[in-house]
Amino acid sequence: MLYIRTLFTTLALLLVTSFVNADNTKAPYLAKKDAASQLIVNDKPFLILGGELGNSSASSIDDLKWIFPKLQKMGLNTVLVPAYWELIEKEEGKYDYTLTDEAINLARKHNLKIVFLWFGSWKNSMSCYAPLWIKENSRKYPRAVTKSGKPLEMMSAFSESNLNVDKRAFSHFLNHLAEYDKEDQTVIMIQVENEIGMLEDAREYGKVADQKFASDVPVKFIDYLKKNKNTLQPSLLKKWKDNGFKTKGSWTEIFGEGLETDELFMAYAYAEYVQQVAKAGKEKYNIPMYLNAALNSRGRKPGVYPSAGPLAHLLDIWRFAAPAIDILAPDIYDPGFPDWIKQYQTNGNPLFIPEIRLEEADAVRAFYAFGEHDAIGFSPFSIEDVSNPESYPLTKSYSILHQLNSLLIEKQGLGKTNGVIFDNVNKERIIERNNYRFIFRHDFTLGWSPQAKDGSIWPETGALIIELSPTEYIVAGTGVVLSFESLAGNKKAGIGYIDQIKITDGKIVPVKRLNGDQSHQGRHLRIPVGEWDIQYVKLYEY
Repeated sequence: MLYIRTLFTTLALLLVTSFVNADNTKAPYLAKKDAASQLIVNDKPFLILGGELGNSSASSIDDLKWIFPKLQKMGLNTVLVPAYWELIEKEEGKYDYTLTDEAINLARKHNLKIVFLWFGSWKNSMSCYAPLWIKENSRKYPRAVTKSGKPLEMMSAFSESNLNVDKRAFSHFLNHLAEYDKEDQTVIMIQVENEIGMLEDAREYGKVADQKFASDVPVKFIDYLKKNKNTLQPSLLKKWKDNGFKTKGSWTEIFGEGLETDELFMAYAYAEYVQQVAKAGKEKYNIPMYLNAALNSRGRKPGVYPSAGPLAHLLDIWRFAAPAIDILAPDIYDPGFPDWIKQYQTNGNPLFIPEIRLEEADAVRAFYAFGEHDAIGFSPFSIEDVSNPESYPLTKSYSILHQLNSLLIEKQGLGKTNGVIFDNVNKERIIERNNYRFIFRHDFTLGWSPQAKDGSIWPETGALIIELSPTEYIVAGTGVVLSFESLAGNKKAGIGYIDQIKITDGKIVPVKRLNGDQSHQGRHLRIPVGEWDIQYVKLYEY
């Protein structure tokens, strides 16, 4: 009998333990559910099916007005929108929220939520969105300088003046959001700064930076290292170990000479700065805040890539020195998606992918993120550039994820879901669950498509699987084949039946029985390349 249940339940909420005070009922917040984290919006768990606007696309009301209807057509429930410091505070102490308020109004009209991106002191390392009155007064608002003394187009992280004006502006912005939106909860999260990182050198130089670098590593950080010695990021532990696990001294005395130590020091400085900005904002409106990372890919050295941001090997520093930041998140523009996101679901850090290169493969990467890593959200960059919103693969993926939303929320943290992702290098994955072996393969491994053998690059495909019971599963995705084996040596796994399904009003509804050609007469479950489907399978043994 087909597994049918009402998915919308209050049980998930009853099991949730909040990260914040229980009386915080009028603002979004993060909560623990079993081994996962959830974003709670309007008192319900919320999965972000998002897209991020291009850097300049929220700087005009006319642009916002044509973009928002398009996003709704794509099935998004959330849009990530820049909030530009230079346009909010064109004159010192005078604030204009015309653009952000219009974005909120349009989001409400089109049934969307918003994550604002605070383009403050830094955006992609640089300070291009700082107000002109700051840029023109580098004596009062000093720049970062390189080892050679070259000033850079970025505000120094070692300036109290820089910190104070960013704190003041961000705090004012969050106070405005609390007044304008707290009841509606259109705005569900805030990004603080954007892709922080030092370029040209691994750290800042100059009088203040050099003095701090030569000073003792803060005692409180040393205490953290000692307390968490067994769980530190491997590279940080190695640097400390190689220098004798010292507990007093300068950054070079504790961690040795070199670019890696420069980066550790700079990460600590950035994190302290961001902590104060975020804390000032939360004092006005306590909603979840995250920081995104420009990744250290392609074998580059610190300073060639943006050094000292919230990179995977620096998460210990950022989590310690910036506790007001709830999530440290990767921006992914390089190959190796599964490996990148695995590095960020660690030590209780919730997985959120706020930015990923806009391409068709994002559709299956979303399945993988939610299925394999209990992600709270997924968001391709420059989403407004999609020219075919109704037929775009991400639209089809989000349509399925909307149907699975409540079921995914129910199963988060329980180890009842998995994700798979394939191309013509990674063609197969085996998962053992209950008494069965699940053998997932790329659809082209069947050899039925001419593309499978003509040397073409196989399209990226993938799926997520949800356990309903030990013998009942839902598989959703595209371009996958799934066969089954029994783990009992004297038995075989049989497919009782496969149904194409939809989920309507919280109930699983069968659409079509697939026990014929679609399942190769009961040999496997298959969703061909180019098709997007949700299928239910009932297993048995014989």
